[in-house]
Amino acid sequence: MQVAPNIHGRLWRHGKPQDDFVFGEVSEYLREPDALVWVDLCEPDHDALCGLAAELGLNTWAVEDAVAAAERVKATAYDTHTFFTVYAVHVEAEAGDEPRRLLSMQRISAFVLPRGLITVRLTPDFDIAQLTRRWEEIGAQQYGVGALVHGLLDVVVDSHFAAVEALDDCVEAIEDELFDGTPRQASFQRRTFQMRRDLVALRRVALPMREVVNSIQHHRREVGTAPELDPLYADLYDHVLRVSEWTESLRDMVTTIFETNLSLQDARLNTIMKKLTGWAAIIAVPTAITGFYGQNVPYPGFGHLAGFIASTSLIFVLMVVIYAMFKRRDWL
Repeated sequence: MQVAPNIHGRLWRHGKPQDDFVFGEVSEYLREPDALVWVDLCEPDHDALCGLAAELGLNTWAVEDAVAAAERVKATAYDTHTFFTVYAVHVEAEAGDEPRRLLSMQRISAFVLPRGLITVRLTPDFDIAQLTRRWEEIGAQQYGVGALVHGLLDVVVDSHFAAVEALDDCVEAIEDELFDGTPRQASFQRRTFQMRRDLVALRRVALPMREVVNSIQHHRREVGTAPELDPLYADLYDHVLRVSEWTESLRDMVTTIFETNLSLQDARLNTIMKKLTGWAAIIAVPTAITGFYGQNVPYPGFGHLAGFIASTSLIFVLMVVIYAMFKRRDWL
């Protein structure tokens, strides 16, 4: 049976890669004590996946979770295997000032067997080549399925690091723009809101990774995998904690940006109202004087040039005095 285009697989015996992998013989490989097998199903057919699950004894509910449209990050240990779902994060390239999503999620589900790893992807977005490169870097085939799982989780957590770094750069850019003294436009508000949505999405997939790593490591010890992997899993858990703490601090920063922006808007509105009030007071001077002299009754200087000069001079002097007084108090 030939491997389908949407199915990838690898087979190792005694820690050495083999070229005779056949998808239809996966169950036979898993019975070999010196074999290690990995199968990747991309956009799998539901019936084919159920047939593979029945052949390998996978839990039915776990299979349904693997193909569900929306599934949260979790890890569940069964009698014969462990099932977990994680999300890798891809940082999209920025395109101009138009607000758009910065992060995209790539879901990966996996069944961990004593001598095999089966990954299920609903979309081909995730670059599976980087996973195989990571395994080659750490020599995963020498340490059993626990090393394969570590390589997969390490790639996922590294993508979380890249995402949180990109969001941190966005926060710094928005902070600089926030205090540059120019009025905020609608695009600024939309970019900030979009960044907040991306951060919420990242927290939703990054924070539960602590429980996933703990559950995977506990089950890995139960099946008796190499103890040499303990430092790697400890380092992986430390990375997960750092991502979690970083996302929490970014959430506080984004909340601060929102509050600061509102405060700056209020302060700017108060400044505008203060200036309008000052100019209204200045404009009220000629209005009051000309209104008084516009009464249909005789008044001092009525019908004489001296009266016009006196009223005009009074308007000018009072306006200059009020302007100087408001300017000194920084009202204008």
